Amino acid sequence: MRITGLILTVLGALAATGEILGLALPTVRWFFTTSRQVPWLHFDTAAAAFPWFGWLCAALLVAGGLWLFVRSHAPRNPVTAQRLRRFRAIRRGHVSLMVLLLLGGLAALDQMVVGKRALAVHYQGRWSFPAFLPTELKNADFGMTGPQAQAPADYRTLKRRLEADRAGRVIMPPIPYDPTGDTLPALSRPLIQRDGIYYEAGGASPYSGMAASFHHVAQADLHLRFTLRHGILSGPVDGWDAAGERTYTGTYQDGVLVSDRYHGSGDKQAFLDLPTGALRAVKYHPAAPMPGEGHWLGTTSQGYDVLAYLYGGLQVNFKAVLIYLPIIYLIGISLGMMMGFFGGWFDLLTQRLIEVFSNMPFLFVVIIFSSMVPERYKGLPVILTILILFGWMGMTFLMRTAAYRDRERDYIAAARVLGAGTPRIIFRHLLPNTVAILVTLVPFTMSGLIFALTSLDYLGFGLPPEDATWGRLLNDGLSNLSAPWLVTTTFIVLVGLLVLITFVGEAVRDALDPKKFTYYR
Repeated sequence: MRITGLILTVLGALAATGEILGLALPTVRWFFTTSRQVPWLHFDTAAAAFPWFGWLCAALLVAGGLWLFVRSHAPRNPVTAQRLRRFRAIRRGHVSLMVLLLLGGLAALDQMVVGKRALAVHYQGRWSFPAFLPTELKNADFGMTGPQAQAPADYRTLKRRLEADRAGRVIMPPIPYDPTGDTLPALSRPLIQRDGIYYEAGGASPYSGMAASFHHVAQADLHLRFTLRHGILSGPVDGWDAAGERTYTGTYQDGVLVSDRYHGSGDKQAFLDLPTGALRAVKYHPAAPMPGEGHWLGTTSQGYDVLAYLYGGLQVNFKAVLIYLPIIYLIGISLGMMMGFFGGWFDLLTQRLIEVFSNMPFLFVVIIFSSMVPERYKGLPVILTILILFGWMGMTFLMRTAAYRDRERDYIAAARVLGAGTPRIIFRHLLPNTVAILVTLVPFTMSGLIFALTSLDYLGFGLPPEDATWGRLLNDGLSNLSAPWLVTTTFIVLVGLLVLITFVGEAVRDALDPKKFTYYR
């Protein structure tokens, strides 16, 4: 509890500090960024938009963290300590929890791990830190001239240029690609010629497919593009000059050029003999995994790096959990405890309300809401609002049953005699005695939320394309069965995360099970 309190306090303080100083710090920037993007989460002033939601989140993090830190100094309940020892003794659940915390910490690093913006750039004797700035730097800031000078800086290209000229240094994240909005050019791999036959580097069979020479390999600026069958040039060939104009066409048959035509400026032979490097195998998107080129899990059909996309999906899932769980537990616990404690007409009316909500077809409601919301408003807050409307009802009946069971017990009667009010009885006496139910439900609620988000995104009624989601990646893989790495990687990470959460839930349930650790004499 003490460590959790410190972490929450630090996160809230960093969020406020970053907003005041104009820094885009990992994870904590999300509160203020979302607040500015969603119209009802900020209000406009004469100077600028005031992100009240971001400041509210920062204040709640600091207040909640300080409260947990203070509470951690109170004497620990021996029953709670015994339950924690039982949980740690269940090795499978304990290890799964550690892995989940590690994944959460990794996701919290945000642009320090995944992103196309450089962590640091040393140019002309000074350092800059683009990944932590709220605004984009331009190519002109790093000496580039021409039509692309005022475009956002391309740090991957800048890194190659500065390293080649030894004019500076660029430090990129370990995965130098954004999860979305970072469409990569066509990838390529070297071809090796043996006895007149072309083989892909590391391959044992003759290469069949598209091959090309490039003006610039990194930008995929084609010079000559060929078709290879069984390692031999066979089929049409096309050529482009350095400006991207198509200037050459021809046809090969069994490795022999049978016809060609050149209509560019200058000599044809000089064009063909340009020093553009060796022939390379062209890999259009979705491209298979190429660790040598930095794409460990390949690319999607949109040209996104799969590993970066999976990381973005992991971040979306953790954000959704951190927002969804407190809200539905606040609603479900409050209503359930009041239903069981008061009973009567309040209990009856609330049950009828729950019956109305539970009988609504969930998928149809999501489709209707998704079609009604304008595109510019769609995002995680809207989807979570829809899920929250249906997610609080399950635990309400559990809390109602617990309140019905305990409201006539002696400790409640003693609290009434001592003059305790209804809120104190519900939240200081009834609620602590239902902690076992709540803690047991948390992991399974998490897995249900992640599965629901994935399902909605797979069906096309979830988050917009600007957000990386595992459901959309799964849909992309099933739409491109010739790219099995898309479905395979998505299935592995999704099932792996759900299994980890399930193991934690089972361990918590076993640790809090009174029948398993109670003995009668």
